[in-house]
Amino acid sequence: MVGLLYDVHGNLPALEAVLADARETGVGRWIVGGDVVLFGAWPAETVARLRELESAAWLRGNTDRWLVDDSDWPDGAGWAAEDCLAALDDAVVDQLANLPFDIREGERLYVHASPVSDMRSFFPEPSDDEDELLDSIPAEVDLCVFGHTHLPFARQGRDELLVNPGSVGMPLDGDPRAAWAVIDDDGRVEHRRVAYDHERSAAALGERFGDKEWTKALAERVRNARFS
Repeated sequence: MVGLLYDVHGNLPALEAVLADARETGVGRWIVGGDVVLFGAWPAETVARLRELESAAWLRGNTDRWLVDDSDWPDGAGWAAEDCLAALDDAVVDQLANLPFDIREGERLYVHASPVSDMRSFFPEPSDDEDELLDSIPAEVDLCVFGHTHLPFARQGRDELLVNPGSVGMPLDGDPRAAWAVIDDDGRVEHRRVAYDHERSAAALGERFGDKEWTKALAERVRNARFS
């Protein structure tokens, strides 16, 4: 069984809740699907905890790239990146920024957002640019797993199943519970949700990094599980 951990975003309590839930499932290996540390109160601690997982394959998300690349930072991301960088040592930053873009395992493809980029992704309902995104999936792939939008869902693309496990650390579907997913041995995908003290994680942002615009905005996302 494969556990899918996407978009942890430095939220250690959410990650611990998911890993506790995983002990009941028999997960034997993991995909860490990018956006590991940025925008959370526990960046170094989150990396350390994920490193304890056996048989884990990591890939790079856009916010991992943003630790060293400011070319497409949105408003406010620069301040958050600077605070996150100050909490990490150079070796960790280098590791995260140089993770692979994707992971291919036979007929399964794991990416952060889509095979096209780490920013453009699939949504629960097809979008206008979906044909281009689907064209980028190799013909041999029958399961494409991605995150980025923090919206858990599974639906058919063309010949492949599209799966977003949702966000461990910052869900954006109105449900603040940590989201993750399992691929069973028979290929069946199970989405799971785990309650944790999300109010603590929201408050910890200001406690760790100060009362700033970015910490206040991200705290509201954690509390409300909404983008704005």
